[in-house]
Amino acid sequence: MSEQSHSGGTFSLPGTSLTVNRMGYGAMQLAGQDGSRRVWGPPRDIPGAIAVLREAIASGVNHIDTSDFYGPHVTNQLIRQALHPYPGNLVIVTKVGARRGSDGSWLHARSRQDVIDAVHDNLRNLGLDALHVVNLRLGGFAEPDDEPLEEPLTALAELKQQGLVQHIGLSTVSPKQLAEAQAITGIVCIQNFYNVAQRGDDGFIDSLAAQGIAYVPYFPLGGFSPLQSSKLDEVAASLGAAPMQVALAWLLHRSPNILLIPGTSSVAHLRENLKAAALELPGEALDALDSIGAAAVEQPR
Repeated sequence: MSEQSHSGGTFSLPGTSLTVNRMGYGAMQLAGQDGSRRVWGPPRDIPGAIAVLREAIASGVNHIDTSDFYGPHVTNQLIRQALHPYPGNLVIVTKVGARRGSDGSWLHARSRQDVIDAVHDNLRNLGLDALHVVNLRLGGFAEPDDEPLEEPLTALAELKQQGLVQHIGLSTVSPKQLAEAQAITGIVCIQNFYNVAQRGDDGFIDSLAAQGIAYVPYFPLGGFSPLQSSKLDEVAASLGAAPMQVALAWLLHRSPNILLIPGTSSVAHLRENLKAAALELPGEALDALDSIGAAAVEQPR
């Protein structure tokens, strides 16, 4: 597998020296599951998780998305175990703004001290002196709620001034919140819920593209409830591809500022995802996919 065949092209984050292949990898699924607690504890197959990370890098992936609240701490420790010392071109993007309760619940952690502590946890568990990109996670499961962001973002900007964070992004935010954030610090990427069936950010994506800001859709394949669409299945069958490959290829086609972070704990599934970068979508396929709309998939709240 050549690097170019799986890159889907490249994108340079604005105001930085960082250029990433548009096809990246999301590490959330490397964590385990304990009963109803998702993304919790270590994986059943630690060598398998390490193999996935190493396969991703060997296949040309140079953008990994993670967070220290996955596990918690598990995915970052696995990334360090598998890849440290890191390749010089690898960009690791992490998130702060949440923590895990002992029952596996996802809790807000957005005070100034929460942000400081989270950055230091990420530094320690990843084995880095500075974090490449840190996204401030706001909002709910899938939608922003226009909550105040000045306190946590100012803390993150101060950590950037100290050299512990190189660049800052936002997750689950609105255009209004982006404007508020840009009055505090530079923003290089937005990570929101979006896929071929969940299209609420169409206008936002176009606005970000005009500013040269990356848009990174989380749950690009539907998340905990995988995408279900007969039209997606029909297009995939006509192309001799898997439906999830088509869904990823559509995202790459949607806008040049979209970066993908599909996650998996399987080497075989990783390879299948990466092939989406080379999948051509003819005009009639794009028309069919564009028509799917947000109602095609139901997400847990």
